[in-house]
Amino acid sequence: MNVTARCCAARHARWSLVLLTVSAAASRVLHAASSAAFAAPVQQAVPTPAGGLLRVIVALLVVLAAVLAAAWLARRMRAFSGGGGSSSLELLAQLSLGARERVVLIRVGDRQLLIGVAPGQVCTLHVLEAPSAPTPAASAPPLVEVAANSAAARPSFKSLLLKSLGK
Repeated sequence: MNVTARCCAARHARWSLVLLTVSAAASRVLHAASSAAFAAPVQQAVPTPAGGLLRVIVALLVVLAAVLAAAWLARRMRAFSGGGGSSSLELLAQLSLGARERVVLIRVGDRQLLIGVAPGQVCTLHVLEAPSAPTPAASAPPLVEVAANSAAARPSFKSLLLKSLGK
């Protein structure tokens, strides 16, 4: 045999010895693992009812905080969008005439409008050109006067009821 053939045979023998050693070590490890006493598998912790209740409460608090934060943010955004300029429409006073009827005094620019509001109907009762100070004592006589004028034109349910009761 020449030198090259001997080197190849020596290399082959060394690789065979390394593979035999590795397989023997693996066999010993597998034999040791199989002959070991049976060990119970590690069990996951069983959630207790108190732990589940705590998780539900925390989730509820997070959702409630998110709702409150959204409401606060919406209120802040509405204040920013509406507070930029002076509003030309302003509610000055309102007076309830019945269970679902009322009279509302509003200011639109330099005029004041007296509006009657009923279910399914809104109508202008009177237009005041000169602005007046809206005080409860001062606003009562014009409301009564306008109500009397509109009652003459078309009687309201309240005026008909009071008339039928004799008041």
